[in-house]
Parts: sequence; C-alpha cells; structure tokens
Amino acid sequence: MLVVDQYEPQRYVLGPDQSHPEPVDLFAGIAEKIGARAILVFEETVDIPANDVPLDPDGYPVKLRIEPDFETFREQVQEEIVYAQGKVTRALNSDTERSPEE
Repeated sequence: MLVVDQYEPQRYVLGPDQSHPEPVDLFAGIAEKIGARAILVFEETVDIPANDVPLDPDGYPVKLRIEPDFETFREQVQEEIVYAQGKVTRALNSDTERSPEE
C-alpha cells in the first residue's frame, strides 16, 4: 500500500479554450506500476503508528530476536529426504528390470 500525505491538488491548463479544466489524476495507474494494492492520498499529515520505532528506556531502538520453529523445518526436510529416496529407489528398480543381467 502506498500512502501519500500533504498532497495539494493542482489544476493544469491544457489549452486556451479550457478555462476550467478537470483535475488530472496524478495517481492513475501508479498502484499497478509499483505493485501496490491501493493508494491512500491525504491533504493533511498522516501518522502511521506501524512506522514508529519503539525505544528502550535509554532512547535506543528496541531490537527483537525472533526464534525460528526448527521442529517444523526438520519435519519438512525429513519428508523431502524420504520422497527423494523413494524416487531413487524406484529409478534403480526400473533400470534393473529393463537391463539384461550380465
């Protein structure tokens, strides 16, 4: 999502015969171009709490440590290993069935 604040709408004169032209949509197509799902445009200043950096009592940014869940990862790796071993076993069995024994 793109958020634009402190936006001042402007009118553009497109020619001498258009004394009151329609406003030009400066944000038409921008969302698609930048991959945003939406654009919010405000004339006033907007405070976005998610952009605030939490500070510790000494005034330094708080650092968070996120521990990964290795148990789920371990299970996924083991499943992939068993699957790969099964493919190798099937491939070896089909090769020995096709080739004449020497």
